[in-house]
Amino acid sequence: MALVLLPGLTNLIDDISEEKKLPPQVVEAALREALLKGYERYRRTLYLGISEDPFEEEYFSNFDVGLDLEEEGYRVLASKIIVDEVESEDHQIAIAEVMQVAEDAQVGDTVVLDVTPEKEDFGRMAAATTKQVLAQKLRDQQRRMIQEEFADLEDPVLTARVIRFERQSVIMAVSSGLGRPEVEAELPRRDQLPNDNSRANATFKVFLREVSEVPRRGPQLFVSRSNAGLVVYLFENEVPEIQEGSVRIVAVAREANPPSRSVGPRTKVAVDSIEREVDPVGACIGARGSRIQQVVNELRGEKIDVIRWSNDPGQYIANSLSPAKVEMVRLVDPIGQHAHVLVPPDQLSLAIGREGQNVRLAARLTGWKIDIKNSTEYDQASEDAVVAELISQREEEEALQQQAEERLAAEQAARAEEDARLRELYPLPEDDEDYVEEQPEDFEQEPVAEAEAENVAETPSEDDSNDDTEVVR
Repeated sequence: MALVLLPGLTNLIDDISEEKKLPPQVVEAALREALLKGYERYRRTLYLGISEDPFEEEYFSNFDVGLDLEEEGYRVLASKIIVDEVESEDHQIAIAEVMQVAEDAQVGDTVVLDVTPEKEDFGRMAAATTKQVLAQKLRDQQRRMIQEEFADLEDPVLTARVIRFERQSVIMAVSSGLGRPEVEAELPRRDQLPNDNSRANATFKVFLREVSEVPRRGPQLFVSRSNAGLVVYLFENEVPEIQEGSVRIVAVAREANPPSRSVGPRTKVAVDSIEREVDPVGACIGARGSRIQQVVNELRGEKIDVIRWSNDPGQYIANSLSPAKVEMVRLVDPIGQHAHVLVPPDQLSLAIGREGQNVRLAARLTGWKIDIKNSTEYDQASEDAVVAELISQREEEEALQQQAEERLAAEQAARAEEDARLRELYPLPEDDEDYVEEQPEDFEQEPVAEAEAENVAETPSEDDSNDDTEVVR
């Protein structure tokens, strides 16, 4: 069979490579796969309306497509095994036929034959299949390269540029590094900041939240402006002491999208110093607030509280409620991490915050359940009684849970013991040390060969004078 010419093949590959941001060799591989699927479609259409499709799923596994970029064309190639008697003409070839062109050929060798159909015989359906498969393979390659490029990024914070708007999401262009091509990323509504002005071509710092591995239309990168990791990144870039390791960020609690519009976004950051002479809070704030102002500007005016971490839970809780002034912190249930915080009457609203935001963030930051109490009205005896009842309920629930786990463990142990006893009475063959699983001789060869002979339809053999034959031993 002759080479099927595809004028402009080289330019086509280069154009697709540039448009899809894929290496030329990747485009070539996708094109070969698509042409092979088109050939399969061509072979199947020969049986339409005549008989049932005789081809199994892996029938064409020995076929391949070769591209000739110099002459700009392609060939369909089939690897066939040399046999004495042919049972499947698509997978085998007679030794007598091969001996005409290769006298040293032997049974069991493999030959590669050109089985390219004529261009006019390829058919409209096969051409359409080729086009569809090529588009799908290119999308799959793009998806795979994006996953490889972004999945293991050391720095999850990227600079993104607004491209367009879709429903409530913002579609942005991001790049993994200098000189790398931009790819699309989606910024969902829940990950946006209320004060972001997302106009076209506006640039933002975004946190890479997820690289989707599920095949989907549209971007497979999901970024966030509300993730706490973005705050950590901004402080690390603005505070040299954090970069050097003398100051560390211990915890971050962020509410970028408050439940009410009357409440603005707010973040609490707990910091600690490795060196005694370094003030961690002052280092993060900077001279006249210069460092923290840069972070606030990037987050579009979000309020940020920087507090000092302490290994003393009481002191840590008191610090976390800043800017409110705390009189006393009572750790009423250290095991259940429950604390009562006593504040003066004039500090109640400040400690709680608008719609409870301040105490809510403090609880997230410390991991403790915090109850704000008026210090002038606090009745310690009655409060202790309430807490004692709560502790009793918790301990009862824990005891019930422990009993349930012990019952389950006992049932599993009894079941295992019963299984062992039954196995002693009725041993299985594999329990014998000398047991070897026997396989019937020629289990795979003969039945498979017979099945292929029954299922594969007879097809006319290619013209010997036109076949390009290569013997592979």
